[in-house]
Amino acid sequence: MPATAPAQQRRQPQRGAEQQRDSTASAKPDADASPADDSKVQRVVTQHSVVIGGQRIDYDATVGDIILRDSADEPIGALYFTAYTKRGVTDPSRRPITFAYNGGPGSSSVWVHMGAFGPKRVVTPDTTHAPPPPYQLVDNTYSPLDKTDLVFIDPIGTGFSHPLGKATGKMFWGVDEDARSLGQFINRYLTEQDRWNSPRYLLGESYGTTRSAALVNYLQQADNMDFNGVILMSSVLDFQTITFDPGNLMPYVMYLPSYAAVAWYHHALPDQPAQLRPFLKEVEHFATTDYMHALMEGDELAPDERARVIAQLHKYTGLDTAYIDHADLRVDSPEFEKELLREHGEVIGRLDARFTGPTFDMLAQRSPYDPQSSSISSAFVSTFETYLHTDLNFPRDKQYKVSGRVNPWNWTHGQRGGWPGHTNVAVDLAEALQLNPHLHVLLNSGLFDLATPYYAAEWTMDQMNLPKDLRGHVQFAEYDAGHMMYVYEPSLAKLKENIASFIDATSGVNGTAGRVATATSK
Repeated sequence: MPATAPAQQRRQPQRGAEQQRDSTASAKPDADASPADDSKVQRVVTQHSVVIGGQRIDYDATVGDIILRDSADEPIGALYFTAYTKRGVTDPSRRPITFAYNGGPGSSSVWVHMGAFGPKRVVTPDTTHAPPPPYQLVDNTYSPLDKTDLVFIDPIGTGFSHPLGKATGKMFWGVDEDARSLGQFINRYLTEQDRWNSPRYLLGESYGTTRSAALVNYLQQADNMDFNGVILMSSVLDFQTITFDPGNLMPYVMYLPSYAAVAWYHHALPDQPAQLRPFLKEVEHFATTDYMHALMEGDELAPDERARVIAQLHKYTGLDTAYIDHADLRVDSPEFEKELLREHGEVIGRLDARFTGPTFDMLAQRSPYDPQSSSISSAFVSTFETYLHTDLNFPRDKQYKVSGRVNPWNWTHGQRGGWPGHTNVAVDLAEALQLNPHLHVLLNSGLFDLATPYYAAEWTMDQMNLPKDLRGHVQFAEYDAGHMMYVYEPSLAKLKENIASFIDATSGVNGTAGRVATATSK
């Protein structure tokens, strides 16, 4: 996640079973794809099947690109994707389609693709470092492919996606630039595949949620393309809530419930509560009342009140009172990750604080690495590379960028008078919900996520100032896991259940458009 972000205001849009491969599968690029002309479309199609919920799903897997073009119809980018579409569908209007991506910005879609939603998934042990290869790839019985076709998108600069012609990365690397390029991709994909009348969804993780908020509003206004639903995973829409800038008090308040959840998980609290959720409710109240007041008081805070707040912070985080005092009541997330288990010689993960690793330097203020990332990344990358070239038969002549360097990223998004600030796309999502009163949102948050804390995501939704009749269009689901809640199989199962219910309730396929039964609505 970025350290800073500009401000934003409302603006107008800018105009299973064993894999079965059919003998008729296409295992080579389309005829019009020429290695000498990079602006030609490249596609590789294979055929497979998977069993989900006892139902056999026969599907086509397509790896390829769509060529993005400028206003003069000149090619400016090759944007690659992997799509899974159910075969034998006679009426596409009865078959939802979901566009999915990760975040970063600069991340390919490999994580949500291979960890959560694709028909195959990587198996990694929970909270421990995955053993070295060979890694395990299995049919994903939790894939939502039984409910929706899936299109995994790799934005320009990630995966195989890259600029073309005279175009440069700068044309794609920014909040609005990114929304426009993915908007063009979705428009062209729906046209090419004759899917304009299919129920449609956006699914993003991390910065992918930022992307989704900007993108759904852009598409609904610029392209007259209403959506049925937006699925947010580990969400950040208002960057003020997670950016530990000098003078910005908001993240200390927003992170405190997550600190409490993590300390509870590691049994680091001085008085361990029996149940987590009631405890977090108490911490949330303290964070937005007494703690916020103490931070606002600054140097004017009375000594007895300061001592009382320090005692409460110790109770809720397990951190030593002297440490909290020296930190002036302000402990940022990297400091917490390093300090919580320091006496045990361990650091905790940022993306998933259930993971721990060696501290290396007992005196350091911050950890130089994320134990969760180091535990699972090799398994994901190695398995995807094998799967892409062996199962999906994609040529080996290109390098897949799991993480691309998409710098500098333009965080400007509706600046007010040119003043710098924090990016906030919550207003985009609020606008999209009001302009399309049939749009629904499912917010999924991991309680042990220290990258995009759950309370900040939920609080942001509560600040969108939606009319009362639309507030029920935002559902909330929490998981006993971290940022990538799907690496914990019980959370993956719950995630699949929630998404399946969400699509059933909002697609109109069954003649209904109701609320999500397995999630909660505030």
